[in-house]
Order: sequence, then C-alpha cells, then structure tokens
Amino acid sequence: MQATITPTLDAEADAAPVNSRSKVVIASLIGTEIEFFDFYIYATAAVLIFPHILFPQGDPTAATLQSLATFAIAFVARPIGSALFGHFGDRVGRKVTLVASLLTMGISTVLIGLLPTYAFSHRCCWHWRVLVKV
Repeated sequence: MQATITPTLDAEADAAPVNSRSKVVIASLIGTEIEFFDFYIYATAAVLIFPHILFPQGDPTAATLQSLATFAIAFVARPIGSALFGHFGDRVGRKVTLVASLLTMGISTVLIGLLPTYAFSHRCCWHWRVLVKV
C-alpha cells in the first residue's frame, strides 16, 4: 500500500500571499518612524516657535504652557485614534487604514504650519484662528 498525497482543493489559500516577518517588521518600523517624526516636529515647534507666534500676549512661561497643552491633546487623542483606526483596520484592511492615518497626520501637520500668527489674526480675522485651533 502506498500513501498518496491529495492536492488541496482550496486554491485561494495557496494563492494568498504570506508576508514574511522581516517585511512586516520593516513596514511597522517605517510607520512608527513617521509617527515619531511627526510628534518630534510638533514638540519642537510647541517649545520653540508656537509660544512666540501664537501666544505672545502674556507671560512667556504661560505661553509655553499653552502651546504644550495643545501638544498634550495629541497624547490624549492617540489611544482614541488607535481604537478607531484599529476597528477600521479590521473592517476595510490595514493597508488602507495605514495610508489614511499617515495622510491624516501629514495633512494636520501642514495645516498647523498654515495657522495665522497672533499678530495677523488679532488685526484681521481672529475668528479663523479660533476655529482652526478647535
């Protein structure tokens, strides 16, 4: 008696690509590095730039604390975003969700860079500054 091996009938399981461990690690590393870079840029700007151009009307220490408070909001929103994007990652796919989250971070960083300064918004259009900050 000879044992014969029968081919699997599930052709889709054989055709599905399997990601190697190194590919997954590299992709995770790139995503984490982009996220860290985004936080690093904002933290640097929150300490060095934002107190002078967004909150110059009072005490420099209070202005720095105000800009760091806006930075702290990101750390509060981070777990909420991870739960939300984790849910959508399971529903629509992780690649699409990763691209959406990276685009959200990049667009937000650009919009923060386009905020009007205190001097400009105080003279001209203070209501836009309030709306953009919220």
